[in-house]
Amino acid sequence: MSDSRTNSEVSTTALLRRIFVEHGRQHVPKYLLAAAFLAVGAAATAASAYLLKPVVNGMIDGEGFKYLRTLAWAVTGLFVLRGLATYVSSIILAHTGNRIVANVQNRLYEHIVRQDMSFFGASHSTEFMTRLTYAANGVRDALQVLVLSLSRDVLTLVGLVAIMLIHDPLLTAMSIVVMPVAAYLLGGMVRNIRKFARRGYDSSAEVMQIVQETIQGGRIVKSFNLEDYLRGRMSGAVRNVEKASNRVAVGAALSGPVSDALAGFAIGAVIFYGSWRVTYAQADAGSFFSFIAALLLAYEPAKRIARLRLDVQNGLTGAQLIYQIIDRPMAEAPRPDLPKLELARGRIELQDVHFRYRDGDAVLNGANLVAEPDKTTALVGPSGGGKSTIIGLIQRFFEPDSGRILIDGQDISGVQLASLRDRIAFVSQDVFLFRGTIRENIALGREGASEEEIVAAAKKAYAHEFIMGFATGYDTQVGEHGAQLSGGQKQRIAIARAVLKNAPILLLDEPTAALDSESERMVQEALDLLRAGRTTIVVAHRLQTIVNADRIFVIDAGKVAQTGVHAELMAQDGTYRAFFASQFGDSVEPIRPAASSRF
Repeated sequence: MSDSRTNSEVSTTALLRRIFVEHGRQHVPKYLLAAAFLAVGAAATAASAYLLKPVVNGMIDGEGFKYLRTLAWAVTGLFVLRGLATYVSSIILAHTGNRIVANVQNRLYEHIVRQDMSFFGASHSTEFMTRLTYAANGVRDALQVLVLSLSRDVLTLVGLVAIMLIHDPLLTAMSIVVMPVAAYLLGGMVRNIRKFARRGYDSSAEVMQIVQETIQGGRIVKSFNLEDYLRGRMSGAVRNVEKASNRVAVGAALSGPVSDALAGFAIGAVIFYGSWRVTYAQADAGSFFSFIAALLLAYEPAKRIARLRLDVQNGLTGAQLIYQIIDRPMAEAPRPDLPKLELARGRIELQDVHFRYRDGDAVLNGANLVAEPDKTTALVGPSGGGKSTIIGLIQRFFEPDSGRILIDGQDISGVQLASLRDRIAFVSQDVFLFRGTIRENIALGREGASEEEIVAAAKKAYAHEFIMGFATGYDTQVGEHGAQLSGGQKQRIAIARAVLKNAPILLLDEPTAALDSESERMVQEALDLLRAGRTTIVVAHRLQTIVNADRIFVIDAGKVAQTGVHAELMAQDGTYRAFFASQFGDSVEPIRPAASSRF
């Protein structure tokens, strides 16, 4: 193989090899079976062309006419055989291709779900949806085109060329001389096909993104009269898809006139020379007509082979999109070699933790704090100070740049991730409910939970009463992202999910920030029950919810600025007092909820 190939050719070869090794090799027996049936079809095609010689000669020779009935049945049988072989091979290839797509989608999803939160923050969700729904088909398509080309087209072409060589080697040479020319002309179209196919994928992802944002942000769209703006964005994205699709179609269609013109030249030359030989040189008419039939039948498989690289490009474009994710290391890949977290008391300690989300200012700059077992530890301070980041780092949504996070003296970076998260219940301001029923969403707290346990968890979360107020009770569909429920209802279902998990560590990230007073009261009562006997860390902006916390850490500019209980911090002229005064005034006590619902 020449070293003068272009980089794209080398990339194409390497990508095809990888696709075969990872997705095709395990299906080789099925591909061989399909190839065998395709070979039967190819042989039937070649045989039907060969039989034209005795058919034509039988028409000319009166003695041979009696054999035409047998030949007619033979040709009929060959075409029936070809049809059956094509049908069986198509079924085998379809089942194999669908299995490949399913495996690719499962593998891709495994790599997506095992990434950390920074990975998701850098991409739009529709990019993953496009890869899962469209690009996964590219792996299958690249393999299918190759199998069909090598089995059906190559074998058919070889058989027909063999028939042509048997009848007339000179005419055969005249016929195939145009093939290298066609391959050269079609080869120049490959790069453009791949480029515009990629643009088509990107634009399709943008279309899905706009639709998703229109649906999920429906209230904002209506409130700010954004319909025209989004309509313009959608029109532009759809236009880009259309343009890319048209360019791909033009590139693929150009192969038609190129192939047809060259084939027409070759066929015309063969007919002119062959008819002269039959008319003036008394050549065998049957052989000539059989040759012409083989030549005409060879045109379509030869054309498909010439287009092979063009047809493969769409599949390779999709495969590249898949491998962009698959080749990315799984940040949260299971590590069975690590020990599981052994929880004794649930004491959490941050030691000189530094962290930044991206290049630039640090979010945490040497944070040190301790959350004691069976106590409520509150994190307060201005927005952007690093409070929610601490909650995320404890769950290892991200890894600290330096420093350590310990639970009962164990560095959480050195334990199995699943064992860490099994021991943590998390309730945030941004409640996420999955598509399905209320029962199904609560049951996600612990796999295999019984109906009695689900109902008991809902009662502890003060959710049972409103759930039973629905016509279908626990079978009520929550809608997309819980759209059928109010904010307080969603929050209490999330708390019920955490109750069912029954983890010894509880992390609360402003769980009542977006609620009205009545919903806040009920949610806090549920949280009081939930935090009993657990190590609880709560992030709060509304200070009346944490004045009775066992310990308060004031987080400012990525560091612990102050620590103590409410009375101690108020006695100091520091960040906490200023933060408190901004909400209630320097000389007033905070408005506290009922005693049963305070932290």
